[in-house]
Amino acid sequence: MENIDLGLVDWSRAQFALTAMYHWVFVPLTLGLAFIVAIMESIYVKTGKEEWKKITLFWMKLFGINFAIGVATGIILEFEFGTNWSNYSWFVGDIFGAPLAIEGIMAFFLESTFIAVMFFGWNKVSKKFHLLSSWLVAFGANLSALWILVANAWMQNPVGMRFNPDTARNEMENFWEVLLSPTAVNKFLHTVTSGYVLAALFVLGVSAWFLLKKREQLFAKRSMVVAATFGLFSTLFLVVTGDESARHIATIQPMKFAAMEALYDGQNNAPLVAIGILELPQDPEHPNPREFAYKIEIPNMLSYMAFLSPRAFVPGINDLINGNPEKEIISYYEKIRRGKLAIQALKNYKSAQKSGDAALEEESLKIFETHYPYFGYGYYDNPDKLIPNVPISFYSFRIMVILGVHFGILFMVILYFLYKRKLEKMKWLLWVSILTVPLAYIASEAGWVLAEVGRQPWVIQDLMPTLSAVSKIDQTSVQITFWLFAAIFTTLLIAEIKIMLTQIKKGPNEGGH
Repeated sequence: MENIDLGLVDWSRAQFALTAMYHWVFVPLTLGLAFIVAIMESIYVKTGKEEWKKITLFWMKLFGINFAIGVATGIILEFEFGTNWSNYSWFVGDIFGAPLAIEGIMAFFLESTFIAVMFFGWNKVSKKFHLLSSWLVAFGANLSALWILVANAWMQNPVGMRFNPDTARNEMENFWEVLLSPTAVNKFLHTVTSGYVLAALFVLGVSAWFLLKKREQLFAKRSMVVAATFGLFSTLFLVVTGDESARHIATIQPMKFAAMEALYDGQNNAPLVAIGILELPQDPEHPNPREFAYKIEIPNMLSYMAFLSPRAFVPGINDLINGNPEKEIISYYEKIRRGKLAIQALKNYKSAQKSGDAALEEESLKIFETHYPYFGYGYYDNPDKLIPNVPISFYSFRIMVILGVHFGILFMVILYFLYKRKLEKMKWLLWVSILTVPLAYIASEAGWVLAEVGRQPWVIQDLMPTLSAVSKIDQTSVQITFWLFAAIFTTLLIAEIKIMLTQIKKGPNEGGH
């Protein structure tokens, strides 16, 4: 670690986080609004009513604005793997690059081909072909997300590969294991479904504004029926995938699970902290808080959430650091020792190859292969450095869950008053719908923060820490591009909001095809 510029690591992480979080502002709305638009157009083709065409065109314009700006941040994000994280790209490029290449070849070309028909094909192609184009754009957007999330899931749970000591690179052995790993499947389903919920809330909020202004009331109500129904089903599915994700995390990333629960000492019959406030840490050497100032617990729920048994043992941070022989948990101290053995064995293997010492080469390779699962731990001496930020993980999880409950209730209440034909009279509910739009973005970002901050310090779980993944570049160049990107992305976001608001104020009757 003495040769690693930790300042460069921090700035590289900050730049990537900045790009990813701005990109994630645009992506969820694209994922969900594409399907909502396709559903609305399906109703138009089925009924033949021009009102539904008008509805479809309006939301399609907003989708197009968001899609165009989102592409820019996504391209920059992929370039950063080569510029800022070249060691990572070398170490796992054979695996990580495959889904990203497929995303570009398959999904992006599918989107870009049919999006032209979707926007410019009205009255130029048949209704059914245009509808097919809209569905293919929606499918393409979500297919694009699939490959990106498969790559991200592999970083959280590296499977389907082997390490080649001759090239010092990981090589893919089983593509289907990478694609269909439980982590990849769950991450994809949970993430895209969160985008569906966000898009549904966006449509609700904009439609509620029209009702408050007493404009386009039929348009607004019909939009809200589609959005609330789509959003409610998506929320229910989000709960299922979220529950399944928690169990995967408890199994493959127990430290992330312990951090998001601020659980230091493992226990059987572990309660879930439904609401809690962590005390501020007093020791600068241990910045993560260890006690609660206030908490409300649900008995046995954490054990059940993690292992489907209310009596199951859930390991805490201390169990993982110090080990727990009774529960067969290897300490981080031991993992660090084994990791250092793996790193040294790889060096010895390379030296033996150069010197032609076949016996040492064979012996070193055996030691390396035995301890390779702990390779990344060898970069550390202090196991406390392997604990993610507990407050960020803890609060992000609860923000996501609490807001998710609010979203589900809102969808049900909206549908109830739409059925009773009283929604336009419920001004408080319309205001709640409008104010929930930014909350949807907060919940979405909180989920992404939990996924990425919770797995620190790993860029590849257990195999490669973030500090060894960075490119050897000048820290100043990263700082300059950080602020440059911050200015560009903020400008893009302001531009999108302004364009969106202008289009919304025009309403569905102006500027049509």
